[in-house]
Amino acid sequence: MTQVVTLSAPNAQDRVALAEIELCAELMIAAADAREDRLSPDRIDEVLNVGADAAEPAPTIPRQARHRG
Repeated sequence: MTQVVTLSAPNAQDRVALAEIELCAELMIAAADAREDRLSPDRIDEVLNVGADAAEPAPTIPRQARHRG
């Protein structure tokens, strides 16, 4: 996984915005490296570190419900 440098932010809204940008960047990198047209839900979970060990801190941004179509 790519190391991302987190900038210090003066307020909570800035920290949330930076976290969202980092998550989007991770998804874009994974999508660019993917051989298939779309990332599978399992691959998205892996990239976003969903369901990781309980020892790690909880994500600060709630995960959106999976698109079922």
